[in-house]
Amino acid sequence: MSGIGLKVRAEFQKGDDIRDADLTTPDYVERVDDILYGEDPIWQKLDLYRPKERTEEKLPVIVSIHGGGWVYGDKERYQYYCMSLVKHGFAVVNFTYRLAPEFQFPAALEDTNLVAEWIMKHAEEYQLDTDHIFGVGDSAGAHMLGLYASICTNAEYAKQYDFQVPEGFAWKAVALNCGAYQITISGEEQDFTGQLMSELLPEKGSDEELKKINVIEHVSESFPPVFLMTSNGDFLKADAPLLMAKLMECQVPHVFHFYGDKDTMLYHVFHLNMKTEIAEECNKEECDFFKRYL
Repeated sequence: MSGIGLKVRAEFQKGDDIRDADLTTPDYVERVDDILYGEDPIWQKLDLYRPKERTEEKLPVIVSIHGGGWVYGDKERYQYYCMSLVKHGFAVVNFTYRLAPEFQFPAALEDTNLVAEWIMKHAEEYQLDTDHIFGVGDSAGAHMLGLYASICTNAEYAKQYDFQVPEGFAWKAVALNCGAYQITISGEEQDFTGQLMSELLPEKGSDEELKKINVIEHVSESFPPVFLMTSNGDFLKADAPLLMAKLMECQVPHVFHFYGDKDTMLYHVFHLNMKTEIAEECNKEECDFFKRYL
């Protein structure tokens, strides 16, 4: 792995260790861990969380696609955030996917599609309501959720991939948090995005590849309703209004939330910190948005 991947993994892990220190599984959560959804026992595993008091009830589903710059992260890093969503009456699928540079694009999207297949195949076993499937993603995870939602709703774009969305799978709504929706590479040799793209993309970020991974390029009128969120300290905050403009152009139902003010700085993916009230508030607002589509 190159220096950029190692650096991102080290820095992100340090921050996540501090964020999640002393957190434990909430009493209200029933969890099933390390379910194999593909063939790779290291990368292709998921956890399923449900409310304990509703074990026999079919529940709407939230699928979480974690962030991490396409090179970092797994379900363990997102378990406390995902379990917090259970209190709002959802079953939550939290999965690890193949990362760059070990696996290049579109490996993560292929894994997302495998998770969709797993949900449709095991819905009865785990009491999952496949008529009400929702998605949450942040940072690189929001980028991938935006692309996968486009694959599910834009037939021309879907033709660019070798896999097919499983029959019956559809997003009722998605929450896109602090995401990257229009990726560009500057000509500077040390451009951070360019270094990440060189690890993620087989052609290291050709014009054709950048067009293919541009979420805004592929949003259509059939795109699912969106809860779009960013914050005043989010380094990707400029992407949110660009996506919002495309959603408006395509007449896709959406709401936009901007968190933080002159007295409160809220940084990138602040909503993952389960020790803060503002994270709880943001996540409740997203779940309330989903409930409009139940």
